[in-house]
Amino acid sequence: MQMRNLSFLLLFTLFISCSQEEKKIQFAGVEVETLFSDSLSIRAIEIMGNSLAFAANKGTFGSIDLVSGKVRTNIQKYDSILPEFRAVANTASDFFMLSVANPALLYKTGDEGAMELVYKEEDDAVFYDAMTFWNDKEGIAVGDTMNGCISIIITRDGGLTWNKLPCSDVPDGIEGEGAFAASNTNISVVGDKTWIATTKRILFSPDKGRTWEIQQTPILSKEATEGIYSIAFYDEKIGVAIGGDYTKPERNISNKAITTDGGSTWKLMADGILPNYRSCIQFVPGTDGNGMVALGFTGIAYSSNQGESWTQLSDESFFTLRFQNDSIAYAAGRNRIARLTFK
Repeated sequence: MQMRNLSFLLLFTLFISCSQEEKKIQFAGVEVETLFSDSLSIRAIEIMGNSLAFAANKGTFGSIDLVSGKVRTNIQKYDSILPEFRAVANTASDFFMLSVANPALLYKTGDEGAMELVYKEEDDAVFYDAMTFWNDKEGIAVGDTMNGCISIIITRDGGLTWNKLPCSDVPDGIEGEGAFAASNTNISVVGDKTWIATTKRILFSPDKGRTWEIQQTPILSKEATEGIYSIAFYDEKIGVAIGGDYTKPERNISNKAITTDGGSTWKLMADGILPNYRSCIQFVPGTDGNGMVALGFTGIAYSSNQGESWTQLSDESFFTLRFQNDSIAYAAGRNRIARLTFK
């Protein structure tokens, strides 16, 4: 009797496993539904519960209710300046947005929903590119090289105050090193670990920005417009980086790489084939690091096998992407924000 029950259990387990394998999703297409349109360049979005928060140029920021579709927008001015926002982030209680160029302006939600200026930096060389949080207290933003090193500012008090790391605490800069403010995905964090993709290399911190190491990739970065535009980690081991040259978007040589050891080593993936230049790459949730989507103004590409091969799902143009679940994502670009339903 026990042997018969065991045999039945094994057959049942095998049946379930096969059924699950048969139900494995393979995207063959994507449906694009525009949720918001305006004459804006939108490069920074963040899913916050049932809302999608965004910030753009012309001082514009707002949110989309993902249930009702209702859009709210506002304008943030600084004196007579309408800032260009290309980085956003959030904690459980606050939304943050950071402008590029001089002056750098970092705002957080304040009393009664108004935005409060919590950090300002004035210098002809200032240019911030991306921002994220490790947790509700600690966050980080990165900018181009100033005075010999990459600009990194960190908060440890929930975004109330931000402090810039001195160059003595950051790896020495390389001439011309910066980052691309293309999609707010120059930074990826998993637990305490942090990876920052610059135009030349990757800066890695194992301890939330207290110490830093250098990681090298085979991605080309000889020209000022070449390098890594986006980096993403699925877990502490599996990560991908993508970019290229936006002035030569057809190129697909040495523009994307993958690591399976936390960035200690990187190798080229799908070299010489699709995808060509892209400004954002993200993992598909729940795929064990196998599914990923890369997009840019060159369209939307998808891989189901950890970047070995790719399919162009759409030629629709976007700058940045965030997944809500394993089949729905939101993308932003020139003049619009859209819901992407992968099928």
